[in-house]
Amino acid sequence: MEKKIIKEGKYRYIEMGEGTPIIILHGLMGGLSNFHGVMNHFPPKGYKVLVPELPIYDMPLLKTNVKSFAKFLEGFIEHKSLKDVILLGNSLGGHIGLLHTKLYPKKVKALVITGSSGLYESAMGDGYPKRGDYEFIKKKAQDVFYDPEVATKEIVDEVFATVNDRIKLVKTLAIAKSAIRHNMSKDLPHMLTPTCIIWGKNDSVTPPNVAEEFHALLPDSDLYWIDKCGHAPMMEHPQEFNTVLDAWLEKRNF
Repeated sequence: MEKKIIKEGKYRYIEMGEGTPIIILHGLMGGLSNFHGVMNHFPPKGYKVLVPELPIYDMPLLKTNVKSFAKFLEGFIEHKSLKDVILLGNSLGGHIGLLHTKLYPKKVKALVITGSSGLYESAMGDGYPKRGDYEFIKKKAQDVFYDPEVATKEIVDEVFATVNDRIKLVKTLAIAKSAIRHNMSKDLPHMLTPTCIIWGKNDSVTPPNVAEEFHALLPDSDLYWIDKCGHAPMMEHPQEFNTVLDAWLEKRNF
């Protein structure tokens, strides 16, 4: 990660550009680098892009849940004195964005979700605890993408290290269980924040019907598909992802 990570108190984050704030929320197994394409694309267009490192493995076990991360995000927004933010989240990050928007609707101008948990019961973590088997982990990492080549050795190594660290594994499973427990289907119809749903047509982690359900339940949402694409469109098709998001932001005057 060649972009400079800023450390202020309990917050570690990347910040680029000036203008309307876009806060990027990474997923459970996703580092900050997953959003390279987005980070580089939006600052020249008049957006301030911020990528906070979520304290996924730093919270006490009892606080390792979606709600704690939504509150952490609110603390970050306060710390940076931000208003009218656009939240962009992938996988668990999408779920955190959705819950934060529900809890603090006045803070969020728009929401962008991609491969988000929050509806689908086995959104993450089924079959992870097979520790020590590198090939199994490699296959799991490859399954996240339509093109298995996107799962570089670096990505596989990172996932392998996580599941072989006992404390990280316990916390990973705690978050996965929390995401399943925290189903948002009853909340979504009351959430009026404009939402852009960008989904991989070939997502096997949160399949396409999950995106359709989000779209049906969220009162003010637009749904866009990216073809030949798995669970992380901003990694697998960064240019197409940026084009779709650009057009939506323009259409909505954000």
